[in-house]
Amino acid sequence: MLIEGIKAFIFGVVEGITEWMPVSSTGHMLILNDLLKLNVSSDFYELYEVVIQLAAILAVFILYFRTLFDFNKDKKHNKKTFNLWGKIIIACIPAGVLGVLFNDIIDKYLFNSIVVAAMLILYGIIFIIFENKNIGTKQTKKLEDVTYSQAFAVGTYQVLSLIPGTSRSGATILGGLLSGFDRKTIADFTFLLAIPVMGGASLLKVLKYIKNVGLVFTTTELTVLIVSCLTAFIVSFFIIKYFLAYIKKNDFKVFGYYRIGLGVVVLLYFIYKSIFV
Repeated sequence: MLIEGIKAFIFGVVEGITEWMPVSSTGHMLILNDLLKLNVSSDFYELYEVVIQLAAILAVFILYFRTLFDFNKDKKHNKKTFNLWGKIIIACIPAGVLGVLFNDIIDKYLFNSIVVAAMLILYGIIFIIFENKNIGTKQTKKLEDVTYSQAFAVGTYQVLSLIPGTSRSGATILGGLLSGFDRKTIADFTFLLAIPVMGGASLLKVLKYIKNVGLVFTTTELTVLIVSCLTAFIVSFFIIKYFLAYIKKNDFKVFGYYRIGLGVVVLLYFIYKSIFV
């Protein structure tokens, strides 16, 4: 039990860090699950991956609660908050529709180490090119200045994240830079999009699991779930704050180099396994 609890803590830390940085949590969880196999059923692990995401999303909800529910007696002020919600909804439509339609196909044909490694490397290179060429006007410096067309454009780029290894935050950040956002504003908008996009997708998977399997867990599985969720929530809370502070003074180039390095590691690791193990 203690060993599984330690593993669960490590999984929670990795989820809390990688979910919000543009480095692909999928790539990290893929290799981590292979190295530190949890002593749980395959059905439970599918649910587990989804539920710890919900724990991470809860951190975003708390951090941005005042932004999302910034209402008072001033109708003009309230209109800005309603507009923000409208932009979030508009940005969620492309990935939401295509995700529902093609989720099973993507999981079946694209969720593998080769695709994940390739996307890690490809988007790592793109991040470096973007920053070297200083792509984007970066004129949109506040969430209230985001237009509906910009929001929809970012949502369209978010569709790319349906391919495993791309990173949802990575795709939206690149799309935001192309659409004229500055780094801090697109990071804020990306985190806000996570609430309906990831939250909705995760809840659908949870309901599907409950329908097919039910909610019967072993003591080990319940321990793993609780430890990972608490860890993912706490780590997410602090990582989001750190990330926002970091990009106020730095660019995204370091994440590009990291993605390339991780992609090479993932590729070599699974090639080694296929040949020698």
